Amino acid sequence: MIDVLVFLFENYFDISTHPAPNTLVRKLSAAGFDPEEISLALDWLHDLKTARPAEFFADRRAIRIYSEEEQAKLAPGCLDFIAFLESAGVITPPLRELILDRAIGIEDDQVELEKLKIIVLMVLWSQDQDLEPLIIEELLHPPEDLLLH
Repeated sequence: MIDVLVFLFENYFDISTHPAPNTLVRKLSAAGFDPEEISLALDWLHDLKTARPAEFFADRRAIRIYSEEEQAKLAPGCLDFIAFLESAGVITPPLRELILDRAIGIEDDQVELEKLKIIVLMVLWSQDQDLEPLIIEELLHPPEDLLLH
């Protein structure tokens, strides 16, 4: 499913420009994606598009306490990465909650950091957030892809 989402992001940078669902299914099938993965990805994306970030004010000193379910679902490093994005001003508390909702919505037993990064990218993409190239690079490419000089 994550591969389908990355394909959509790379081919339809503006979320509003992708074709109608039936056409999109045909294009994704022609690209070699499994019908079940396509269905899961499109359902997940539909849920994301219909979800709206919670509207609330969070004091800068507030601390988010994660439930046992969230801690079990997110692999080590994920919660630290979310905290980093929030402290760097990339995401707001309402976007954090939307990211957590979509991560919990993944069928995997546990969401690894690389999958979480794709979820973050998709949430920012769906909310028409201005995505800095360095943020996109960090979210799309794992650190081991980087060349060391």
